[in-house]
Amino acid sequence: MEGNSVGVAIFDAPSDQLFVESTAHIIHFNQDPFNFLVEASAMNYPFEYAYEDSVTLAPYRMLPEPAIKAKLDEWITSIWKPGEAIQSFALLQRLNTAVNQRLAYQIREEPGVQSAAQTLEFGSGSCRDYATLFMEAARCLGFAARFVSGYLHSLPSMTNYGSTHAWAEVYLPGAGWKGFDPTTGVVTAIDHIPVAVSRLPEAVPPIAGSFSGPASTGMEVGVWVTPS
Repeated sequence: MEGNSVGVAIFDAPSDQLFVESTAHIIHFNQDPFNFLVEASAMNYPFEYAYEDSVTLAPYRMLPEPAIKAKLDEWITSIWKPGEAIQSFALLQRLNTAVNQRLAYQIREEPGVQSAAQTLEFGSGSCRDYATLFMEAARCLGFAARFVSGYLHSLPSMTNYGSTHAWAEVYLPGAGWKGFDPTTGVVTAIDHIPVAVSRLPEAVPPIAGSFSGPASTGMEVGVWVTPS
């Protein structure tokens, strides 16, 4: 629906194991994440999207429920106050840095995504929680933002131990969709490998489905990324 590639598997016989292997060869052409131009009308914040863009971007500008929006609006005032002159891209970078530096990263194996209000309340979250907070804060500021699921090519660490990664993208007229990774605090570049995008974080799990079996059944995930 949003241009994502989706595969469906249906089984007609029981099995004691499901093994899914996916191999992809990635080629990046734009290696400089700052090699872009924002249209003059959107250079400074705040700005208005052109009508033809606003219609297409409407799903990505939907605000969170009022209680969550109120908490986000309060938090945003510690980052930017109305009336402060700032460029649109600089404001997004400031928001990205704030999420990265003010919260404690936490590996969460349990399913689901924390709401932006929960992440602020707990003061911690996983990459998908960080991305959701950034995305919804950006929407509260009037930007069109979407959730991205993919992989990060980097050495194993506390924030990257061989699993999927999540970040957010914001639409800037002239530049298109620009990626911001609040987990690492950077603008996305060639080390970020997007696989799926959506206006809702729940809509892009790597694998989704149901099964019948013992409650002790577990799942293991491994990711290997090598430069060619």
